[in-house]
Amino acid sequence: MIRILPCAFIVIGLFEVWVPREKVEKHLGYLGGWRGYFWAIVLAGTMAGGLMVALPVSSVLFRKGARLSVIFTFLSAAAVVRIPMTLFEASLLGIKFTTIRWLASLPLIIISSLWLEKYLVKQNFQIK
Repeated sequence: MIRILPCAFIVIGLFEVWVPREKVEKHLGYLGGWRGYFWAIVLAGTMAGGLMVALPVSSVLFRKGARLSVIFTFLSAAAVVRIPMTLFEASLLGIKFTTIRWLASLPLIIISSLWLEKYLVKQNFQIK
């Protein structure tokens, strides 16, 4: 982790400075639709460092205008569908098991993220 975290924080800082808010809102905000969930899962799956990196990334995404349910999907997917973990699981338990787990997990992650966003908006949740 000592080798991954400094590099991850540098990339997060560069992302915060270089990527315009409009771009994040277009792809991961309310305008993004279902593509936002796809990009959140792809980003989470290819990211190194697990949740230690996913939490600061999600903070930046929120400040840039990403939708709450997309952020929840990103955080959940960072714990479930990372490529190194998937390769280890497939080699240990088999590709069939891994495929079934992905097909069961991903829709449930998206549904629970949508439900949680709807609940928090109804409760007038504010992040300060």
